[in-house]
Amino acid sequence: MLTIDRATLEDAETILALQKLAYQSEAKLYNDWSLPPLTQTLESLGEEFRTSVILKATEDNRIVGSVRAKVSGGTCAIGRLIVHPEFQGQGIGSKLLQAIEASCAGVARFELFTGSKSEANIRLYQRHGYTITRTQTISPTVTLTFLEKPANTAL
Repeated sequence: MLTIDRATLEDAETILALQKLAYQSEAKLYNDWSLPPLTQTLESLGEEFRTSVILKATEDNRIVGSVRAKVSGGTCAIGRLIVHPEFQGQGIGSKLLQAIEASCAGVARFELFTGSKSEANIRLYQRHGYTITRTQTISPTVTLTFLEKPANTAL
């Protein structure tokens, strides 16, 4: 049974290993193995635990997904939504996205980004009400697509 809970610093090493596994498909898509999720250190992830909300999805005591968010000035910036490749296509990404949004109650809007070639990610976010707001080229091979949505004040 899938559960989503707040991750702890003790989960950092497992989450970092999963992140590096999950982002390999992105690295192949962009032919860029220097993407920040692939080069992040355990120390910098530890810092994120102090400044961000980090959730984990667990199936049979195994971390199979994670997502992070940081709130600043009424905006919840969501990042590093990852699902183990063996568990993709089962709705875990959607559940993580909904859970991180719920954990950032009281914000005016949600914002996130993904690679412009990551069509499945863009479709996922659009299914959840996100709209593309801009793109930004960060290297000769990588352009980011930024998406956002207003928070549902009725919740």
